[in-house]
Amino acid sequence: MTRFIHDKFAKDYLEELLKDYGEVKASEKVAGEIKEIDVLFTPAKQQSYNIQILGLLGRVAEYPAIIEPFRNPASNDEICDCILKLLEVKAFLRRESKANKIKLQDSEIPKLWVLTPTISETRLSSFGTMQKADWLSGVHFLPDALRTAIVAIHQLPQIPETLWLRLLGRGTVQSQAIIELQALPLDHPYQKAILELVYNLRENLRVNQELEADDRELIMRLEPLYQRDREQAIQLGEQRLVIRQLNRRISEIDASLIERVQSLSIEQLENLGEALLDFSSVTDLETWLNQQ
Repeated sequence: MTRFIHDKFAKDYLEELLKDYGEVKASEKVAGEIKEIDVLFTPAKQQSYNIQILGLLGRVAEYPAIIEPFRNPASNDEICDCILKLLEVKAFLRRESKANKIKLQDSEIPKLWVLTPTISETRLSSFGTMQKADWLSGVHFLPDALRTAIVAIHQLPQIPETLWLRLLGRGTVQSQAIIELQALPLDHPYQKAILELVYNLRENLRVNQELEADDRELIMRLEPLYQRDREQAIQLGEQRLVIRQLNRRISEIDASLIERVQSLSIEQLENLGEALLDFSSVTDLETWLNQQ
């Protein structure tokens, strides 16, 4: 059951990160027997956003891509199934271009990216993988004709460039990535949205009675972050409310006083909210603040 929870999280997560850069189709069906591609991504012809902010994931998304994330280590059969999906998509594109009497460009054919939390050297060797000098360690390419790479998330270096893929890892790899996500600047374009997805994952896992050790550890790791974020949200809401009330009560207050108000605790903000009803000037506010 938890696998489906993680699968949905991975699809929602990748869609959130990639939607600004092109068309994202989750659970896209392909020809032949009923098979589904986890994420089929087609980059926009003209980019209006800086895809480099996604680091290694941004490099993956520079060209059409089939992205298949696995919660558990991908088996030989699962990797072969992913390759089969790629070949079926390629065959469909060839038929379509032939029917339209246009030449299918190599750049229009997706590349397959298998994201696995861990993988053995024996398994990598069985697929004849190799690493390329201009790619980070942990990215293993199959022979060029197969247009496929296996990303061993546990082997990725712990650097900002790999953060968005390490968040799809498990155990300590994912836990560390979550810490780094929470530490991003508040104005980072993806921090808030991705944290919400992570917290939704936490809630969905909590209602499940049969959790693996990794999932229990993930919930424990997220608990203090979740509580801190909720407290910060409450504090921010209190700050905005009190500042609005102050501006109405004693006209516009300057930046230095706003900064002092923003440094108050939730309890102090609540007390200020009651006290300001008796304020008639900025001096009253300054006096109250000096008493804290």
